[in-house]
Amino acid sequence: MNNDELKNTAIATQCIQGGYIPGNGEARTMPIVQSTTFKYDKAADLAAAFNLEVPTPMYSRLGNPSLSWLEEKIALMEGGVGALTTASGQAAIFYAVMNITKAGQHILAMTNLYGGTHTLFGSTLPKMGVEVTFVHPEMPAEEMKTYIRPETRCIYCEMLGNPALDVLDLDKMAAIAREAQVPLIVDNTFPTPYLCQPIKHGANIVVHSATKYLDGHAVALGGVIVDGGNFDWNNGKYPELTTPDVDYHGLVYSEAFGPAAYIAKIRAGLLRDVGATMSPFNAFLINLGCETLAVRMQRHSENAQKVAEYLAQHDKVEWVRYPGLKGDPSYELAQKYLPKGCSGVVTFGVKGGAAEAQKVIDSIKLITLVTHVGDLRSHMIHPASTTHRQLDDAAMIEAGVYPNQIRFSVGIEDIDDILADVEQALAQV
Repeated sequence: MNNDELKNTAIATQCIQGGYIPGNGEARTMPIVQSTTFKYDKAADLAAAFNLEVPTPMYSRLGNPSLSWLEEKIALMEGGVGALTTASGQAAIFYAVMNITKAGQHILAMTNLYGGTHTLFGSTLPKMGVEVTFVHPEMPAEEMKTYIRPETRCIYCEMLGNPALDVLDLDKMAAIAREAQVPLIVDNTFPTPYLCQPIKHGANIVVHSATKYLDGHAVALGGVIVDGGNFDWNNGKYPELTTPDVDYHGLVYSEAFGPAAYIAKIRAGLLRDVGATMSPFNAFLINLGCETLAVRMQRHSENAQKVAEYLAQHDKVEWVRYPGLKGDPSYELAQKYLPKGCSGVVTFGVKGGAAEAQKVIDSIKLITLVTHVGDLRSHMIHPASTTHRQLDDAAMIEAGVYPNQIRFSVGIEDIDDILADVEQALAQV
């Protein structure tokens, strides 16, 4: 079975079988092609690779078979026409927006972004001449449209806000983007394609920090950009994709690569020039993680649901956010977009304030304090003093970050052991 045939299979099958397809007598599992360069017999063949006429690799900064197999797998799972791996999730986010944005232009982004993304958009991109406007994702559509300008290049959102855990209304955002004739870029890191495929709901580009659930073991950094192939770049707004590129002797991406023009341009431009490339070994590790993604996301979601229900009735917990909880502000959207589960992150507020929240974290034993989410172990962190500490108080509240908040990445350990550790830690305050 090849990757085209695998499009008709369930995503749990694609997690295991997609991407690398062995031939007769070849390695059954995806190999690590640990080589910086590739041998060619004729000068014309290598020249064709440099001219983007053939997809063969010539140098691992621009492409490597191990990376390509992982890219094929994730594009298959997300329902896209192509994907590009990067050295980290931050690199993927940067490339995704800067592929179609330059100084003097504008991005519309949501307020509830991961702290590192918020800083990228709120601090770094403005230094490069790109203006970013932040709006709350629950803003009414008609009001949100007023923030879109002629120079707006994309709308950027997270499928599940980090750490607010509000579920994105994909239909609303896709409709706004279509009317504005700009692509909708969605960070799908928390749900993963197993729980949600944003492209099927109208998103145009999907990004991942593959470091999180796709890897699932906290051993490999990586990012992924998936091109949905469903945006009309020939609408007059994106000449970088529809007019000749002087760096490639007049090649026009929309003509040469059709629906995959956007992802081809990132590889030929930003990846070539900036070089934040995933290593073949990390691609191998992340591919291994993807093979168990379906079973892990089921268990993460089941455990997180039980943790959320437990915390919701605890007398030392002020509030709990988890989209799977009835009564959660995002519950109805979760039923629509995340019917298989709401992923493994729960956030909650400890009664008292920041000192009490930090006391809980200081008291955990099985659960660990790390700067991470999305691997198979359980972790806690205090976002206000760590991942979002660079934001001022008003921006923190807009991002869904509060002084007494704990972000709890619920692992796949036995649920009774997880709850026992939470209980003894809460007993300390």
